Formats: sequence, structure tokens, C-alpha cells
Amino acid sequence: MVGKEENYAAYKLNPNRALTQAQQRLKQEILDFCQEDPAEEQTVLLVEGAAGTGKSVLLSSAFFELQKRTKTERKVTQDNAKNYLLVNHPEMLKAYKNVAETTPYLLKKDFERPTTFINRLHKMQQQAAVVFVDEAHLLLSKKDSYNHFQQENQLEEILKLSQRVVLIYDNTQVLKFKSFWDEQRLAKVLEARVCKKIQLQQQFRIEAHADVYEWIDAFCQRQLKKWPQNQSFELRVYQDAGQMYQEICKKNKEEGLSRILATYDFPYRLDGQEYFVTANHFKLRWDMSKPQEKFAWAERADTIDEVGSVYTVQGFDLNYAGIIIGPSITYNEALDRLEVLPEKYEDQAAFMGSQNVPNASQAKQQLMLNALYVIMTRARKGLFLHAVDEKLQNKLQQLAQE
Repeated sequence: MVGKEENYAAYKLNPNRALTQAQQRLKQEILDFCQEDPAEEQTVLLVEGAAGTGKSVLLSSAFFELQKRTKTERKVTQDNAKNYLLVNHPEMLKAYKNVAETTPYLLKKDFERPTTFINRLHKMQQQAAVVFVDEAHLLLSKKDSYNHFQQENQLEEILKLSQRVVLIYDNTQVLKFKSFWDEQRLAKVLEARVCKKIQLQQQFRIEAHADVYEWIDAFCQRQLKKWPQNQSFELRVYQDAGQMYQEICKKNKEEGLSRILATYDFPYRLDGQEYFVTANHFKLRWDMSKPQEKFAWAERADTIDEVGSVYTVQGFDLNYAGIIIGPSITYNEALDRLEVLPEKYEDQAAFMGSQNVPNASQAKQQLMLNALYVIMTRARKGLFLHAVDEKLQNKLQQLAQE
């Protein structure tokens, strides 16, 4: 990890960082919920918010304060149960554990993957006191033997094993049918419990006027709106992906934390071989899976020579992101809207289990739009775009010129 300290997740998730007054109030709501009498009926706190609304920052700060109070006040919980923070995202888990290394009252073992937590507590026949779940939209909603999860639904198991649960959730970041959540499914799991809700609204990531994130939101809903006004946030379209990559390299030298990303439209397998993202004369290697690395993909200096995927960067900030929009996202001139083509999407593993999903074709397209939304909402200072589809590329250039 090199460069400016504020570029990295360990800094952003540092629980001692100053919060806004609104965040402080929400943090206190979470802590009040955590310390209510366990005998009371309420068991779940649902914190919802779009990408960039500071969900993980708020969760980290609240969890630290909870652990500090638990340990310094020596409160004895039911059966001496412990508190945990779970996240079903290996890159985010690295970030949390890195924070724990240098932060009092936090231990690495306080942070776990959901499957590890579920299997261990079932085996030991124990129950946790308070469980925080970051990126709850990534929880498995069906059995997954490959990942050693033998039950039917991770959220249901976490609820069984916990006295209180705080969920961080964003319906627009659901990416796979094995982790398929919508409002109806979430409501069904939570219906037997009183559930308090907090809605986060303020945008903390994208340093731009509202018209920029409104444009991004509309684009990820197939709509092409008028180009945002000129401002400090750089929204650009590049005819040549290679030129866009060179500009990202330049920004990375100047600002750090700038990377090329792509939609999952280019072949990739977890077989140790190299796979490449291509666009005309541009060719760059997909991100390589390196679970042994201490720091997340977005934070390692060597990954400027790779293309990141939705699974690499979900939950992380970048200063500048260059997005290659692959052939599964096209432009329909007659309807003046984006078209989404699941048959061209290389992440077919995301569609496994579609036979059990109502309106599967529409649901596949929504998963793809969710993935597009995730990668297009990473950048703080600038978003650069190149589309492989010629009609979409021309339309983007036309909008930018107008």
C-alpha cells in the first residue's frame, strides 16, 4: 500500500474519523438499538442506502464504539455472548481486519465471513450478542455447497444465532441469483420480527453536483439523460480505450487510487490462467485472484496494470475510474434507451438458479444493471467511459458534445 493515506479503506473505515452531525445521530440510534434489553421484541435494525452514502463508515464507527463499551464497562451479555461484524466480500474483510490491527478494542477475530460464523456457532452451539452485517445484499439466499454453506438462507441462520442484528443493505447491489434479494424476499425473512429501519440519503463519495449522480442513476436504469454541466467532477467519454487507460495511469500518478474497470463481458475463469479485456487495439489483463494479499485489489500499486471487475471493487472508493462497457450493454436508437443482453454476459455463474426466480429474463437483466451501477459509482473525482457497442459509443459522444 503506497500513496496518500486518505485513499485507503483502512483510513476511511477508521472508527476515530470525524462523522457529520447526521452520522453521529444515526450512530447513536444504532448503539441504542444494540443496548436495548434483549428480552424486548425488536431484534433487527435495517440500514439502507445507495452506493456512496457512507454505510460502511457508519457501521465501522458504531461497531468500534460497541466493542469499546462492552470491554471497558465489562458488561456481561447473555451467556457471555460476543459481538461480530460479518461481510460476505473477501476484499472488504481484508480492509476490516487491517483496521483491527491498529485499533484498540478491536480484534481480527471480531470480523468474519458469514459462512464461517454460521458453521462455527452451530458447531459450538453458541449464540452471538450483536451481529453487524455489512453488504447484507451479498448474503447467500440458497444452499451453496461450494462455499460450505449447507442451510437454505444465510440471513435466517444469522438471525437464529444472534440476539440482535444490524443489517447494511442496498437492493441495487444484488449481483447473483444465489444471493438474490429483493424487497419481498427480505420482508418475508424479517416478517416474524419487529424491524426498525434507517434510510441514508446524503452522498459522500461522488464529489459532484446532483446532476452527475442523477445521470449515473438514470443510465443504470437504461435512460440517457442530458449531459451534466461542466464542474470539478470529470465525466468524459473516450473514443479509444487505450487513450482512456493512459489518462487513468496519469491520474493514478497524480492522485492515486485510479483504475480501469469493465463490465463482466470478457472471458474469465478461476483456473490460474491470464484472461484479458479487449476493446479494439486495447488489451489489458483481468484482475488476478490473490487471496493471500493483505491489501485489497483497489489499494495495491501493481493493479494499475489490470482491469477490475464488479467483484473486485464493490464497497471501495476510487478517485478516478475508467469504465469499459462491454458488448452486453447496447443502445436501441428507436427507443432511445439502453438494451441489456444476458446472452453476451460472461458471468453466467451469476445466473445459476434462475429456474427458481420469477420473471428470470427480466431478473437477469436487473442483475447486470446492478453490476453496472456498482462499477459506475466507485469514482470520487472523475468517471471516464468507453463503450464497445458502436451505437452506444456514438450516443455517449453525442451527449457529451451537446
